[in-house]
Amino acid sequence: MNLNNKTSILLVCMGNICRSPTAEGVLRHRLREQGLTERIITDSAGTHDYHIGKPPDPRAQEAARRRGYDISDLRARQVERADFELFDRILAMDEGNLGILRADCPRQHTGKLELFLDYARERSEREVPDPYFGGSRGFEYVLDLIEEASEGLIASLRRNLKG
Repeated sequence: MNLNNKTSILLVCMGNICRSPTAEGVLRHRLREQGLTERIITDSAGTHDYHIGKPPDPRAQEAARRRGYDISDLRARQVERADFELFDRILAMDEGNLGILRADCPRQHTGKLELFLDYARERSEREVPDPYFGGSRGFEYVLDLIEEASEGLIASLRRNLKG
C-alpha cells in the first residue's frame, strides 16, 4: 500500500476470527509502543467467507485482553483481489492458507506472500495452529507464537523502512 511512505501488512488466516485478528491486534499494539504507527499500517482478512462482519472469537478476545491487547473493534473480512496489489506484505498463518493465497495471487505480487511464523526466528514451527476447535490453552499458545513473530517482523520492517 505504501501510501505516503507507509508500509502495509495484511495478516491472513481462514476465517479471520482467531489467528489473524489476534496477530493484527498484537502487531498494532507493538507498533504503537514503538512509535511506528505513522509508518506501518496493518489489517487482517480470511481466505474464506465464513464470518464476514463478525468480531473475533470471544476466546481470542479474552486471551488477548489478558495480555493487554484489545481486538474487540476488529471485524472479519475476506481477502479481496485488490489486497494483492494494495499490501506490501501478505502473511499467512499456515501453509493451507498460503496455498490459497498463492492460487489467487496475480503473478507479479507473489513475492509479497510469506508465512507469518517465518519471523519467529527462535521457533522451529512454521505454522500458527488454528485454536478454534481447541481449549483456552490453544489461544494462549497462539499468542505466544504471534508475539514472537511480531517482534521479528517489526525488526525486519525497521531494517526496510524508508526515510
